[in-house]
Amino acid sequence: MGFFDMFKKKAEPAPAPVTWPFMVAADAKGTVVPMESIPDDVFAQGILGKCCGIDPAVGEVYAPCDGTITQAPDTLHALGIQATSGVEILIHVGVDTVEMNGDGFAANVKMGDKITKGQLLLTMDLDKIKAAGHPAVVITVVTNTDDFAGVELVASGEVEPGADLLKVSK
Repeated sequence: MGFFDMFKKKAEPAPAPVTWPFMVAADAKGTVVPMESIPDDVFAQGILGKCCGIDPAVGEVYAPCDGTITQAPDTLHALGIQATSGVEILIHVGVDTVEMNGDGFAANVKMGDKITKGQLLLTMDLDKIKAAGHPAVVITVVTNTDDFAGVELVASGEVEPGADLLKVSK
């Protein structure tokens, strides 16, 4: 190794090649909620993009894919992710939980962090969310739905984090 080699930036491993259709994984353990059944009209009507929910059995949210955190509000109730595939994902924990101002939520990531599928992103106190009168459904939205040929829910019933949830087609 030459003298100047020690100052060179170490190359980061290349992300896994993207294959299509692209699978967005379940980001929580619980019961799948189809888009039209989400208890919030903005999400149920697909106004922000095709989506689905998971009624969580555990207060943990995991990365649904490899990517970068693009939104991390102080209220900790939501995260934006730019997937390595170009799919833009919004994870919104609960309905109207922005009103909780972060109470009962803890983030394990911040804006700009690189994430890997299955990584724990945030935790939430399901009892606090319920006590505040909010549904705790974890909503996963493909916010750039219009950029793709299709976004389709491929899961139903009980899911574990990492299971195929939404299929995005080019």
